[in-house]
Amino acid sequence: MGNALRFLCSYYCKPTTTGDSGSLGVSTANAGVSTLAHDIFQFEITSQVPEGLSKHVISSKKAQANWYRKLLEAWSEAKPPPKTPEEASTFVIQTLKRHQKADVEGLLAFYGLPLSHSLVQPSASAPTSLPQGVKFELQTLPVDVKAVADGDTITVYVSTTDPRESSNVPRDIQLAAVQRSKAHAKKNYTKADALHKKITDAGYRVFNLQNEEILARKYRIRLRGIDAPESSMPYGKEAKEEMGKLVQGKCLRVLVYGEDRYGRYVGDIYCNGKFVQEIMLKKGLAWHYSAYDQRIELATWEKEARAKRVGLWASSNPEKPWEWRKDKRDGR
Repeated sequence: MGNALRFLCSYYCKPTTTGDSGSLGVSTANAGVSTLAHDIFQFEITSQVPEGLSKHVISSKKAQANWYRKLLEAWSEAKPPPKTPEEASTFVIQTLKRHQKADVEGLLAFYGLPLSHSLVQPSASAPTSLPQGVKFELQTLPVDVKAVADGDTITVYVSTTDPRESSNVPRDIQLAAVQRSKAHAKKNYTKADALHKKITDAGYRVFNLQNEEILARKYRIRLRGIDAPESSMPYGKEAKEEMGKLVQGKCLRVLVYGEDRYGRYVGDIYCNGKFVQEIMLKKGLAWHYSAYDQRIELATWEKEARAKRVGLWASSNPEKPWEWRKDKRDGR
């Protein structure tokens, strides 16, 4: 058990590295998970619970030690162990389900993990065949969190080795990618930068993944059927952050149904088999955009969030983003 937890601690408890977009480390979003792993590891060595925990819970330190023994045993048997805040919360809740709710909620709060009422259990699974109306499907490269514009719009890239893309890459862009690579190898950065601009202006980009250069096509995706608060609206920041947490570093499956008037592809997004629109609606970070999408399940998920008063529904009368945009256009 000790060796297993040392591995977990080394995996989760590395300090965050800054200044290098490609570096590995513990993200801010996962800090609570790494701290929990560290404290479990320390408990195995010292049999001591964390300082300050008693301020958040009602039970004695003896009871707290009992929790950590249970968490230690459950963590060492978890395959795989929790990696996201949501997974860690579910792990704690299930492991300590026979203990007082106030203690479990206090323990979650101590680590900054989501409380039980805010956890979302997705019910929709990714379709095994293309639904009616789908024009085409995209399998993306890992998503950069900076590509998340807001809670319902994201930029993704698809490798041109994809059969659908390979036959459509302009010849001059293929040539520019090869020439850019050669110029960069010769440290002719002026030429490489000029070629890079030509590639990006055409809607493509060169990625270096595992020491291999990949030419990829850019797609702006508007999530179908939902409308999240704009960035300057209440809960706009929270919606964007949640979207970032969902997709950062993940390869997405996008089912594209069409294109909107702004040149964005309108589609359903699946991340690790989870339907992203469902999560955004259930967390109260988006409206069902019923004017453009009449799916019953989307309306149901919005109603669930309204009933729980989570996210933007904590407000008694949240402003609709489509009305907010109209007011801005009309100069109000």
